Amino acid sequence: MSALPTMSGNDHVATTYDVVVVGAGFAGMYMLHRLRGLGLKVRVYEQGGDVGGTWYWNRYPGARCDVESMQYSYSFSDELQQEWDWSERYAPQAEILNYARHVAERFDLRKDIQFNTSVDRAVFDESDSTWQVTTSDGKTVSAKFVVLATGCLSNARLPEFKGLPDFKGKVYHTGHWPHEKVDFTQQRVAVVGTGSSAIQSIPVIARQARHLYVFQRTPNFSIPAHNAALTAEQREAFRKIYPEVRRFAREESRNGLYAELPDRGALDDGDNARRARYEQRWANGGLTFMFAYNNLILDQAANDTAADFVRAKIAEIVRDPQTAKLLQPDNHPIGSKRICVDTDYYATFNRPNVTLVDIRERGIEEILPNAVRTGAKDYEVDALVLATGFDAMTGSVARIDIRGRSGQTLKQKWAEGPKTYLGLMCAGFPNLFIITGPGSPSVLSNMIISIEQHVDWIADCLVWMRQRSLEMMEASQQAEDHWVAHVNEVAQMTVYPQANSWYMGANIPGKPRIFMPYIGGVGVYRRICDDVAAKGYEGFAMTAAEQGERMAAS
Repeated sequence: MSALPTMSGNDHVATTYDVVVVGAGFAGMYMLHRLRGLGLKVRVYEQGGDVGGTWYWNRYPGARCDVESMQYSYSFSDELQQEWDWSERYAPQAEILNYARHVAERFDLRKDIQFNTSVDRAVFDESDSTWQVTTSDGKTVSAKFVVLATGCLSNARLPEFKGLPDFKGKVYHTGHWPHEKVDFTQQRVAVVGTGSSAIQSIPVIARQARHLYVFQRTPNFSIPAHNAALTAEQREAFRKIYPEVRRFAREESRNGLYAELPDRGALDDGDNARRARYEQRWANGGLTFMFAYNNLILDQAANDTAADFVRAKIAEIVRDPQTAKLLQPDNHPIGSKRICVDTDYYATFNRPNVTLVDIRERGIEEILPNAVRTGAKDYEVDALVLATGFDAMTGSVARIDIRGRSGQTLKQKWAEGPKTYLGLMCAGFPNLFIITGPGSPSVLSNMIISIEQHVDWIADCLVWMRQRSLEMMEASQQAEDHWVAHVNEVAQMTVYPQANSWYMGANIPGKPRIFMPYIGGVGVYRRICDDVAAKGYEGFAMTAAEQGERMAAS
């Protein structure tokens, strides 16, 4: 279907697309590729200056993926996964961004992407079953379908510290890092936060700064990455097993990672055997530490054994007992917040130019023109690094004024927490898809595995609709209610809800506390989605328009 000019109420020519995609990260790029393959007219709007999404914005020191690079990559093209050479076990930000750019070039994607343009508003027009999409350049286009590929960790959370606007030094946020190099040499630097971006950046900044103050409210569990360069032989060996790697990640894994699955629970082993198994996982490094046993997220007593092991490791690494104690998490089960992966994080606190400041009780009271005040003490600094995270899962969607049936906004619908069917659609918002939205495995998985599954499901659905001359699709309220209940029922069977994590929206003041991702597992979730499709998209209402052109290939 070609783009058709239509007359708007303002008597100017607007453009009509089959699909508008919001975001040109890994989700938006693959969605564009699949839709173009169906012969559909597509426009992608990206607020950044290039493709890459998260990896375009997150350029902070030490930024790299916590999923091994040979797995954190597209699988839809065997030629692509055979030809790209990853240099390290865990790819740094710049290399992942170059990979995204390579994909855009290889599949000629940029011609259908409009950069430096955000989507401000999307309104469903019930009179002709189309979406009216308004962008930051003031233009409005019409589309039969809208796909939100806005990402789960792309809406940076800026804290509202008293006095912050009056700070005289430079202020940086890890989620919006400058594109030019930042040099902290001979500066006194404050890092606020000890989440994943802080844990990655602190060791790098500490090697530059005259003094580094780390302001910590809640310590996090972190596992060493043991990052290393990949040899040509290692890459080739992994490429040979890609078919099995991808099959396993899609069908059998809980989080989209290829790794040996445990055959026992933590309490099935004696103390010595259990310690040896944890030592082996610690030496291997990375997220698969939590694969040591099969019940670490299900059983608190089992979880305690893993948490105690990591706390002991922290005490072993950090020489000052008081600092080690502050760095040992004690208020949430290990893994109930996304576990971090680091290079020399804990050892960095042995450096004489690094000071850990505990703000759990008092918080940051005020930012002075040249200092950070907490606990009635002022810490003089030249630069602030805000590693304060994101309004995860919903923030990048909620900032768009999205209006469905009867003018209801998505923000209103999600006022008590996000509600979706399968994490893909919302009742009352026809023809609006979300990629890796709340209610899907999303951030609890290897994101590219989950992205590809969602994109393929959406593309297959559009083909199914076109074959039947269907124009509109909408999740039923009953199906949505049942799915939201199921997501939370499954979460309550685990230790996840015990943590005040961004999975629960706990890092955003006033945000409803609801467990947002689906913890049932990538393989289980895929089977559910496939079953829904096999049953004629059970739980979705499909309708044919009474007038207007059918969606068809050009």
